[in-house]
Amino acid sequence: MTIKDRILGGLWGLLIGDALGVPYEFNEPEDLPEFERIEYQPPLNFMRSHPSVLQGTWSDDGAQALCLLDSLLSCGRMDINDFASRLLKWYDCGLWAVDNKVFDVGNQTARSLIAYRNGKSPYESGNIIPEGKGNGSLMRFLPLALWHKGSDEELTDDAHLQSLVTHGHVCNQVCCALYCLWARRLLEGYLISEAYNLAVLRLRQIYGEDSEFYRELEWSIH
Repeated sequence: MTIKDRILGGLWGLLIGDALGVPYEFNEPEDLPEFERIEYQPPLNFMRSHPSVLQGTWSDDGAQALCLLDSLLSCGRMDINDFASRLLKWYDCGLWAVDNKVFDVGNQTARSLIAYRNGKSPYESGNIIPEGKGNGSLMRFLPLALWHKGSDEELTDDAHLQSLVTHGHVCNQVCCALYCLWARRLLEGYLISEAYNLAVLRLRQIYGEDSEFYRELEWSIH
């Protein structure tokens, strides 16, 4: 398998997996159908989430990931202002949403983008809920890891940047950086567990033991 195959597989897998999960989200694990019965059209006796949404529709996660990819390809770099503007176009106008229809927007994401629309800097809009630790920025990170050609340090900085717009807490930034490095190691051909361990080790080296980010990393992985 080539690097190109892995990159395309990552992007398609993100969107297909997101769309597959839409009818089942917010359900407890024990309430889900058996693995073999999970399809875009749930079993007849299953009360699907978002019943008005067409089968095969990706959610806010897929749309935001495509906004990130669009920004990276258009700017040739991680431009937080451009990315924030595209996220707002998604929120307001359905940019990269299927049929331009937005649904299932997280509370923290919505409040952050409204703050950005009202003049808040994208460097600060993600702190509108200071202790907010939603997973919105983590769900969209993958295009950055697949596109990035810089050093691990630069990838870490850009992972933090893409999170700041909607999720500014250091926990969110650290988790996005860890997942970016994990994805990079997978692209390099390492197996899942080895790639994860290498990503953790590298991020520890980048942060250094005296930093707030290092302490958050240790808390997050234990």
